[in-house]
Amino acid sequence: MAQAQIKAVRSSQVLLVVDDRQENLVAMEALLDEGDWQLRCVSSGEAALQCLLEENVGLVLLDVQMPHMDGFEVARLMRGNPRTRFTPIIFVSAISQTQDAVLEGYATGAVDFMLKPFEPQVLRQKIYSLLDHERHRSDLLQLTQQLDGARAFNASVLDNAAEGIVVVGETGLISFANPAMAQMLNCSVSDLEGTAMLSWLLTPEVACAWGESEFYQAWRRQETYRLHDASLRPRTGDSVPVALSCSPLPRLQKAMVIIALDMSVVRNLHNQLESLAVTDALTGLINRRGFYLAMESALSRSKRSGRCMAVLYLDLDGFKRINDSLGHDAGDQVLRRVGEQLKLSLRPYDTLARMGGDEFTVLIDGLGHPEDAARVAEKLIEQVSVRHSLDGIDFTLGASVGIACFPECGQTVDGLLRAADMAMYEAKRAGRQQYRFFLPAMNGRARSRLMLEEGLRTAIEHDDFRLVYQPQVYLDSGRLRGFEGLLRWEHPVAGTVGPSVFIPLLEETRLINRLGGWIFRQGIQQRSSMTSHFADDLVLSLNVSPVQFGMPQLVDDLRRVLQELHLDPAQLEVEVTESALMQDVEATQEQLRQLRMLGVKVAIDDFGTGYSSLAYLRHFELDTLKIDRLFIANMLDSPRDAAVVSTIIDLGRNLGLEVIAEGVETMAQRDWLVAHQCAIMQGFLVAPGLPAAQAQQFPELLDWSALPLPFSQPPEA
Repeated sequence: MAQAQIKAVRSSQVLLVVDDRQENLVAMEALLDEGDWQLRCVSSGEAALQCLLEENVGLVLLDVQMPHMDGFEVARLMRGNPRTRFTPIIFVSAISQTQDAVLEGYATGAVDFMLKPFEPQVLRQKIYSLLDHERHRSDLLQLTQQLDGARAFNASVLDNAAEGIVVVGETGLISFANPAMAQMLNCSVSDLEGTAMLSWLLTPEVACAWGESEFYQAWRRQETYRLHDASLRPRTGDSVPVALSCSPLPRLQKAMVIIALDMSVVRNLHNQLESLAVTDALTGLINRRGFYLAMESALSRSKRSGRCMAVLYLDLDGFKRINDSLGHDAGDQVLRRVGEQLKLSLRPYDTLARMGGDEFTVLIDGLGHPEDAARVAEKLIEQVSVRHSLDGIDFTLGASVGIACFPECGQTVDGLLRAADMAMYEAKRAGRQQYRFFLPAMNGRARSRLMLEEGLRTAIEHDDFRLVYQPQVYLDSGRLRGFEGLLRWEHPVAGTVGPSVFIPLLEETRLINRLGGWIFRQGIQQRSSMTSHFADDLVLSLNVSPVQFGMPQLVDDLRRVLQELHLDPAQLEVEVTESALMQDVEATQEQLRQLRMLGVKVAIDDFGTGYSSLAYLRHFELDTLKIDRLFIANMLDSPRDAAVVSTIIDLGRNLGLEVIAEGVETMAQRDWLVAHQCAIMQGFLVAPGLPAAQAQQFPELLDWSALPLPFSQPPEA
């Protein structure tokens, strides 16, 4: 393989023959054509120079006497060109055989001067030798260039390396330093050379001589020595934190190389990351992790001193409505503003944090009495519960605060936070915009809630829910309008669980998403089975939770179930709460439009209890208003409630909407509704929620005489 490579290298060399006589060129070509080279034959000096410029010629056989440009002129021009300055030249002449001609040939740079006739074998041997010599010269030149390039590259690397580099001899003196090390130590390279390495080391302090230092001992063992936390002493300025790495050079050099990595940026970055890790990016307050750290420190102090401390857990009331209606950017502005307001109500050494979402926590260290925490909570609520203005829109927030004190309410960070969180939810349950202290009874309530949530998940998996159907009848005739499908849950241990208990939990945990489709399918299927018992215009009303109503696929899901179970969309009415409609007015309008295009009816449930605007109501595509049962229960005793019910009835009639009174339980309530021209009622006076089989037996025309009416004659049909 080596022989083939050598032959390939040799054959790549060009042998140039220059002679103005064609017969000489033919003879030379016949003589030299079989050699390990590439033969080029030209007939003039000009052609020779052109070939020398175009090809890498290894040897020139040059005739002396030629017209226009003789061989000596060609040789002089070759020696004047850097490309051909060292190309070997053999003069070959049959005429110029004088001593002067030979001397002139050597003077122009020829390596030999052969006179014709010559011995062919001798010429071939000279050619081989000179081509080998030229190849070796070329290789040596290339290696020299590579070495110079490598030397320059290494010097450039050392000069431009970002790390400080010094070479230290066995005596501990610096023999070389790069500019980065000099810059790191605020001096010049010459200031470093010849100085003791240990004189620049600030930490760790080395009290021993160089020969006893770890640097020297590691060099003696031919091992690498590393210091990850060291600092250097610059000539001026503060210390420079560095990481040092000391590696031995080959033994003959009797030295070691020490690399110093400037850790200033890393240390600063580490400090910044530590700060970011405990800072809330939105408000600039500390975050959950930072609050945990602050509480752990405060707990340690309190346990040593025996002093009390309190944790306040604050949640904004009404923030979700603002966030949904004005957008997340506006919500972020509100949170930043609230954070600033809360800081105004606290002492400089109290700890305020944003735990996430719209939840904030406060740590009051060194608490004198629990009443002091209550006063702080009142200030926080007062500070937040003011009228705000954003982009020309006025709105009001509120805050609910839970308070947990150490050591009564918990001994750990998690225990205190959990207690304050439960107390905050108790404040919300009590009506919002107030505070509550943690009480042990809340623990049991929390456990009950967890058990109830787990029971809901199990009930969904085991199909433990059922639908009952409460009749809706026209007040003027007793004719059956339809049924409202109501969800019921029979717990295997606790028995019947009230809807007011489990339905809010279904929505809060979003388990309603798993149950909503079943409610539609079950209700529509059972309504389809009632077709043979009732008129075609019988309406089935099914409740849609706020979570379901906000889903974009609601209409598609309804359309698919209606088609599968062959129910006319006009026989279905969906009931949506007033608050669900107002979460996103534009999305609500689009959802209602699609429901109307599908053909189903739309009712507002619990009308009058939410915060809708009549200005928006006139733009909603609705069919029915349902008066909340609380107004019906109090209207006979409360003029205000009676006025609300009367107004809703008039509003529905003027807007062309049906009005249904829910929760009618007495004849006196029915009579009042008849007198005020309410169209439809439902409630225990007519019937409670009935299983599907009993609902199918309910009469289409109510027998008024069967009811305990206060009058002898039923109202006219």
